[in-house]
Amino acid sequence: MLDIKIVRTTEPKAKPQDESKLGFGKIFTDHMFLMDYTAGEGWHDARVVPYASLPLDPATVVFHYAQEIFEGMKAYRTADGSVQLFRPDCNAKRFQDSADRLCIPKIPVEDFVQAVETLVDVDRDWVPHSDGASLYIRPFVFANDVGLGVHASKHYLFCIICAPSGAYYAEGLDPVRIYVEDEYIRAAPGLTGFTKCGGNYAASIKAGELAEEKGFSQVLWLDGVEKKYVEEVGSMNIMFKIDGKIYTAACTGTVLPGVTRRSIIELLKDWGYEVVEGKLAIADVMKAAEEGKLEEVFGTGTAAVVSPVKELDWEGKVANISGGKIGPLTQKLYDTLTGIQWGKLPDTKGWTVKVEPKV
Repeated sequence: MLDIKIVRTTEPKAKPQDESKLGFGKIFTDHMFLMDYTAGEGWHDARVVPYASLPLDPATVVFHYAQEIFEGMKAYRTADGSVQLFRPDCNAKRFQDSADRLCIPKIPVEDFVQAVETLVDVDRDWVPHSDGASLYIRPFVFANDVGLGVHASKHYLFCIICAPSGAYYAEGLDPVRIYVEDEYIRAAPGLTGFTKCGGNYAASIKAGELAEEKGFSQVLWLDGVEKKYVEEVGSMNIMFKIDGKIYTAACTGTVLPGVTRRSIIELLKDWGYEVVEGKLAIADVMKAAEEGKLEEVFGTGTAAVVSPVKELDWEGKVANISGGKIGPLTQKLYDTLTGIQWGKLPDTKGWTVKVEPKV
């Protein structure tokens, strides 16, 4: 267990009065968690301190060689005023997998969860009260050696910041148009597609901007070898309901193992659906649409939970889905998962973790 020292701010920020205008990642809470790593000493000096800028030398290696990883998770306020997390151990384990691939020292699962709980407890008054709003939590680690040279750093900083964020769908779930990208790729075998590292997201921006210029909301990524199998949509996992079965890309190194994805698969299996995790060719998706068998398509992720798709555009062909409306299964998944997260439905899975007041 970490010995976390807490230094509270003497200048608390004014909290937002209108939670309908929170947006996402624009406002940050009063405090942040920090912990240092030194080779030979390990992780040390865990602390919660007032939110502030980090002084970094221009030669800090993360600026030049991008040795860093991050996570994304949320804290939710339930109807009785308590605060809870959703499957934080899954985020902690994925953080370890990302760290291993980027040659960053791992943080024990229990230490990661303790750090998150402590910061959320200190800033619990920042957890929004309005329906659908939540406290977004961003843990990240970066190499902070000073000096140039491509090698693993000997020093790292683990940081957690929090941002109260508004409801993702302020006016209801809105199905989106998706452009199938077959020139740029998101990931390839042996690279970092299964991790949450900034380089993956930076490399995705170009294709996303081109798609937006064409009037699409996001990009559907194909595999990096044959450019024929569906993998992710934007920065989300994606699922296809075809003739009663659910298809999604397998997490075999090029696809992020999403916590929401994992939870939805468990729910689907509980409800009696057959879930096929494997290769699904975009040509087969379009053929299913032509035959009237492509029933629903939706992305899954922490921010949106589910994002319904109403149209896929590939090589000039257009697949229209669910008549442009959210499908019944997509709606049921959204209602069930958010119901558990906000404490409106019973958690029979043991997925939620109460953040008990301790500080």
